[in-house]
Amino acid sequence: MTERKRLLWIDIAKALAICWVVYFHFFRTVFEHYEFPPNDWHNIAAATMSILRTIWWQVSGLGFHAVGAFIILSGLTLMQSTMRRAESGQVGWGKWYFDRFVRLYPMYWVAHLVYLLSPFVARLEPVDERIILSLLGLRFINIEMNFMYLNAAWWYFSMLIQFYLLFPLLFLAARKLGPVVFLLGACAIGFFTRHLMLNVYPQHGLWILGGFAICRLPEFALGMALGMWHTRWTSRVERLLLRGPGFIAGLILYPFALKTYSNGIAYVFADFATGACCFLAIVGVAGLIAMIQTPAKLFALIGTYSYGLYLIHQPYVIWLGLKIRPQSIGAFLITFVITLAVLSAWGMILEKSTNAFVNKLLRTKTRSPAAKMSI
Repeated sequence: MTERKRLLWIDIAKALAICWVVYFHFFRTVFEHYEFPPNDWHNIAAATMSILRTIWWQVSGLGFHAVGAFIILSGLTLMQSTMRRAESGQVGWGKWYFDRFVRLYPMYWVAHLVYLLSPFVARLEPVDERIILSLLGLRFINIEMNFMYLNAAWWYFSMLIQFYLLFPLLFLAARKLGPVVFLLGACAIGFFTRHLMLNVYPQHGLWILGGFAICRLPEFALGMALGMWHTRWTSRVERLLLRGPGFIAGLILYPFALKTYSNGIAYVFADFATGACCFLAIVGVAGLIAMIQTPAKLFALIGTYSYGLYLIHQPYVIWLGLKIRPQSIGAFLITFVITLAVLSAWGMILEKSTNAFVNKLLRTKTRSPAAKMSI
């Protein structure tokens, strides 16, 4: 596959992951107190509807697993982009960090501004001094009060900046050890840390969720290893991920991954197992979508600007969900599609505008010394 097609399926996978997260947050809000109508097993049609409704309910409740898929995708894309920089010369870690800062923080700050000014968002907490730590991304400080503050989805940003801080060490280790040994070592460190924080010296669950990024290192390292394997054996990896085997494996393994929620010992592996299965399922679907031109372009566009949608969506869907409940399943699904389209467009506008403004500002600062010299 060409580089363009490779990027296409990755963007489509990001779109599917963020759409699944948005759906989950909307679903949880609308159906928080939902009660199924009594099952009617006296005729085939009613029994079939009851079974389909139960399956829909169970599958909808798995939407938070897309976060694990996103962590894997983040590790994959970051590893590949950094490998390209390394192959063209020195990575230049100072510039690497600056590029990451420019990519992440301005839009993150814009999302705070949108939250404060928009009339259509759920404001479940007061705006107080905690917003300073939120703006800095340091939501793990006093984690119980700050990690989910204002917009609960922003906890992911706090975890992401930790991974970016550690990434030079992870990158050098992956290059030196190779993908297999690196992945095994990262999993050992991550699982051991989770075991300590879950079973030996129990800590608040928010630390395991991502407050301490090492607890999610296995998923991130899996993405990095996949990035290395994809670079070496592009056709083979894409055939496994995009042409069916990975998708089927994800569906077969998913029930076993769900068993890891059964007790504290098994839960050590829960986020990795469910995230990996969700990743395989999402990427498998992305491979199918990539073969159909119009849907591929649409989902790739959403995936390209998935960061903006991630940052702004949750207060909106909570606000709307609280307004419209109770809601029938059919009406909910229609409302979700419309809401997703509107929020995707809004997030895209915000992200493109923010990036354009930041790029223009940086170009102006770069040109100013030369302008002074010419006077």
